[in-house]
Amino acid sequence: MRIDTPPTLSLITQAESLVQLKGCWLAHTLCHADRLSALQQQLNQLALRPALQWDLSQIEALDHLGAQLLWRVWKQQLPEHANISEQHLGIFERLRTVSQLTQPVEPKPRLTRVMRLGSMVLGFFAHCFSFVGLLGQLMLDLGRFIRHPLRGPWKEISANIYRMGAQALGITALVGILIGIVLSYLSAQQLKTFGGDLFIVNLLGMSIIRELGPMLAAILVAGRSGSAITAQLGVMRVTEELDAMQVMGIPHGFRLIMPRVLALAIAMPLIVIWTDIMALIGGMIAAQALLGMSPAFFIYKLPEAVPILNYWIGLLKGVSFGVLIALIACHFGLRIEPNTESLGRGTTSSVVISITMVIIADALFAIIFSKTGY
Repeated sequence: MRIDTPPTLSLITQAESLVQLKGCWLAHTLCHADRLSALQQQLNQLALRPALQWDLSQIEALDHLGAQLLWRVWKQQLPEHANISEQHLGIFERLRTVSQLTQPVEPKPRLTRVMRLGSMVLGFFAHCFSFVGLLGQLMLDLGRFIRHPLRGPWKEISANIYRMGAQALGITALVGILIGIVLSYLSAQQLKTFGGDLFIVNLLGMSIIRELGPMLAAILVAGRSGSAITAQLGVMRVTEELDAMQVMGIPHGFRLIMPRVLALAIAMPLIVIWTDIMALIGGMIAAQALLGMSPAFFIYKLPEAVPILNYWIGLLKGVSFGVLIALIACHFGLRIEPNTESLGRGTTSSVVISITMVIIADALFAIIFSKTGY
């Protein structure tokens, strides 16, 4: 096993000043302990002294890091008196070539602000046109699936239901319980002040079953499953699997888009129910701790406090949010270009747009059903 000699620097003062370098001036030997800072300090002191002779003939090994240290002291040019071996001289020649390169001048932007705004508007309409085309293709694929159900992609649908539904139960349960505890704790403090302890059931039931349950489930699924769908389709674009499927005559919509949309449309209502249950359990725990309300009484009062129509509104939101998240994720996944930068940008855009559209859709549901379920 080879043991590299530590780099050393010594100044020999006789008739003329001679700087003698020995050892291995390599990255791993220079960066050992405080060796680099000590050598850098010595070199900085030598840089103040002109007309030095440099002897590099006894250096055993030299890499770019060691040469760069000396090149800075020499002010990016070889000294007049330097004894450098031929094998090491090439490194300094490359440093000289690099130091003479000039940074390219950044070109002035060709587009004015109005032109950039127009480009953004055109990009928005391009996304809308592509999304409408994706939605139309989904309708055609659903019609084909209904006509020939035995030829449908059942394995893909079941696999996606497992990945997007069953594997998301853990995170949704944790967030649901925590949100229920926080909401119950904050509500109990105010209700206890005014003597309205019993109304905590109404508050928790309506807010969780009608609003928070579907919203929390949709946001978590958009960040977890929506990003996964976009990344999967993007990687298939990068690895040219989508092109291979097109060459073999396998339709993208029927085998990739429709199974994911159907899987989320089926899994999201179930996740909403699960999130509602976990959030209500968290609320019951906090209500019992703060107000002394037993879980049995909480469960008994819940059907009276929350009409059943709110439950169906929450499930309808779950189905709508699931379809919306899947379509947006597939849309951005299919638009990814075959490079890693586009993959990261597309995944980020998919998550952000999905969460934004879920919030907008929830606002529309609140307006449409504003006089229903109370």
